Amino acid sequence: MRAMWKGSVSFGLVTIPINLYAATENKNVSLRQVHETDGGRVQYKRFCSIDGEEVPYAEIAKGYELSDGQMVVITDADLAELPLSSSKTIDVLEFVPLESIDPIHFDKTYYLEPQKAAIKPYVLLRDALHKSSHVAIAKVAIRQREALAVLRVLSDVLVMTTVLWPDEVRTPDFAFLREDAPSVRPQEMTMATSLIDSLSEPVFEPDKYQDDYREALDSLIQAKIDGKDTTAPSKPGEKAEVVDLMSALQASVTAAKKTRSTGLVKKTPAGRPRKAEPDPEQEKPVAKKPAAATRARRTPKSA
Repeated sequence: MRAMWKGSVSFGLVTIPINLYAATENKNVSLRQVHETDGGRVQYKRFCSIDGEEVPYAEIAKGYELSDGQMVVITDADLAELPLSSSKTIDVLEFVPLESIDPIHFDKTYYLEPQKAAIKPYVLLRDALHKSSHVAIAKVAIRQREALAVLRVLSDVLVMTTVLWPDEVRTPDFAFLREDAPSVRPQEMTMATSLIDSLSEPVFEPDKYQDDYREALDSLIQAKIDGKDTTAPSKPGEKAEVVDLMSALQASVTAAKKTRSTGLVKKTPAGRPRKAEPDPEQEKPVAKKPAAATRARRTPKSA
């Protein structure tokens, strides 16, 4: 990784010089726009809408359009004069519990690496944050834009996630919120809870999942390279409209339990494969009960 930003973390009277790295990367397959008949790349040129001339990149500025169509031109020199008190500094403001921040506010995430002379104060802040079970709220300016940020610990590294400002999060305003909610029967709530229990795991393991679309696209591209014939991938059938909520929940619970009892290999947190155990309740003859009193049991997990 290459550092994209260098600055410091200001923690009270302590200053910790750090290097900033993007913590995530986009793995989407990049496709170009091309002419279908010969594969030539489609290019776009920058033209001025007033004089019709092509504009070199060096002459491109930023503009703010007014409601009447007039444009306020803002140059790089104008932006450079704006005050950014947190420029090159991640200024810690306060500490709060992580669960008090809704994930909707999170934006981009970065790794913070200490510079050679700052390892000790870096470790001090890292361990103190971990011990307190809190995260730090800070201000930072990246690419001439000031943002709130959250500092936390992940895999023994300080991680900074920029946070959207309050007015950047839209308020949900949907008609159904102003109407009387339909009543939910206790049986439906019981079955929905059972479904959640049947599909619950103690921790989130992202390695269990994969990007099927990207893998299929990679295979398609490789087949084109190899000169093989390709066929359109089959599309899953459209789901029928759910009419009976209770029946749909019951079918979902049954399917979830069946999937877990068919011996599918799963990964343990330690990385060793194990097989899902069959539900012992399925091996016992059970007297039939009314649907309203039936509760799906959660499949026991391996120790």
